[in-house]
Amino acid sequence: MLIAQNDSEAPSDEGWKRGGNATFLFNQSAFSEWASGGQNSISLSFHTDYDISFKRNGWNWDTKFLGDFGLTKISGTKFLRKTNDRIDLQSFLGKSFSKKWSYSTVFGVKTQFARGYTFGKNSESEETRSLRTQFFSPVYIQLGVGLYWKKSKDIWVNMAPITQRLTLVSRKFTADLQEGQEYFGVRKGDNHRFELGASVNAFYKFSPLENITLEQRLGLYSDYLDQAENVDLDYQISAEMKVNERISTNLIIQLVYDDNAVQNLQVRQVFGIGLRLKLK
Repeated sequence: MLIAQNDSEAPSDEGWKRGGNATFLFNQSAFSEWASGGQNSISLSFHTDYDISFKRNGWNWDTKFLGDFGLTKISGTKFLRKTNDRIDLQSFLGKSFSKKWSYSTVFGVKTQFARGYTFGKNSESEETRSLRTQFFSPVYIQLGVGLYWKKSKDIWVNMAPITQRLTLVSRKFTADLQEGQEYFGVRKGDNHRFELGASVNAFYKFSPLENITLEQRLGLYSDYLDQAENVDLDYQISAEMKVNERISTNLIIQLVYDDNAVQNLQVRQVFGIGLRLKLK
């Protein structure tokens, strides 16, 4: 695992600030005459986390970009498989009316980098795959207004009681749907779904012990126009333990619930250990 970090801060509380990291993780396993069995595999994953902020005369602009992508190849399988794929951009613009509170506008985009497939086998037991997603299909675009509470860069909450969310997809995924079927909430022959509801976004970062950092992100959304009681959930907790100046371990757990995508709780877990480098 390789982490490249870039931090640059203005000398005062106002002005531009930016910083982030990039993580590369390589895993490989091999077996030969192993009594308990096993499959050879190789995987590579990438993670990036970057922040840009600006503060002046009571105005605050905070933007965060998260990107994840991973592939694995397992012996005996025909296709490469994704282990992770995410693009997540969130931007908050606020005008403060007290020390910690601001009127806010929030803008967000969520999608994926590459094509995603569902895998199966045909009548001859050969591995097959069917295209499920691709870049910008689906893509979620969200825009809301509300209130932004920020104690520091490490703890904040944004509440937007008026939030529009637009889901865009390619019509090739909806053209052959059966009547009553939906593709990420989009109906047969359509290429978008419009929602109007409320959203909550929160962030909390702290160090419970020396050399350990915990980071939590929460996103909630309820659609006023369709089953408002079905609240979409996106919660992620990540832990980094610094072993020394060059070695660290990372654990990420993400929980997602969106009944327009999958009517079950989605769980993602990533663990890595490796080399940690800083770039200034």
